[in-house]
Amino acid sequence: MSSILDERPALRKKVEDVAEVAGYLWQKGWAERNGGNITINITSNVDADMRQMPAISPVMDIGITLPELKGQYFYCKGTGKRMRDLARHPMANGSIIRILDDCKSYVIIADEAVQPTSELPSHLLVHNWFIKKHLPYRASLHTHPIELVAMSHHKPFLGKDVLSRLLWSMIPETKAFCPRGLGIVPYKLPSSNELAQATLEQLADYDVVMWEKHGVFAVDTDIISAFDQVDVLNKSAQIYVSARNMGFEPDGMTDEQMKEMSVAFHLPK
Repeated sequence: MSSILDERPALRKKVEDVAEVAGYLWQKGWAERNGGNITINITSNVDADMRQMPAISPVMDIGITLPELKGQYFYCKGTGKRMRDLARHPMANGSIIRILDDCKSYVIIADEAVQPTSELPSHLLVHNWFIKKHLPYRASLHTHPIELVAMSHHKPFLGKDVLSRLLWSMIPETKAFCPRGLGIVPYKLPSSNELAQATLEQLADYDVVMWEKHGVFAVDTDIISAFDQVDVLNKSAQIYVSARNMGFEPDGMTDEQMKEMSVAFHLPK
């Protein structure tokens, strides 16, 4: 069976990157069953032939109007699909969609009529914001990193920038590779508009957002970079949990040491 990726190497690379990340999420235990979602904007890789492709699905309603997304194209993980399957067969467990001119509906154009994730409206809301704000981000990732989710069950960690400060202090690379830290959204119903709006508010100041007792939502210029930010943060969480399991509270880097890091690597203070 032919694929839309045939003879489109740049587009194939983007989808293969999604498959690579999906495999990492499964291997790390961050994507149980059909947990987690990935959406990437592929419009820059859409050629004239793709723009003429007919829909292979009915017109489907997004549920909100997103004016910046008119004519945009996305690869989306399918609803009910498992990351471990997406890692092996990305086009059988995800789909490419076109946002229609009304900016509130979409159609699937390839490869199969796999309905996108139920969290598509919230992902697209974020992508609409990227374009409106002229941000370079093209990838959004939701996953369930074990240690970070565990830490979100401890209320003292959920104050503004408390967890960012703690995670930065565990290992220098965390501040270097996730300099904006971790935003916090108090528990809200998964897939709800309330959760999406609260996430959008946090993304004004952070690239990774913790959903209390649920998971994280990360954005970046590409899906590999979005995964890297979560990976770095969760490594710090693992270091903290390991120290506590050994029976002590880790010292962490001092404020002076982290300030030195920020100056040396030209990071936000």
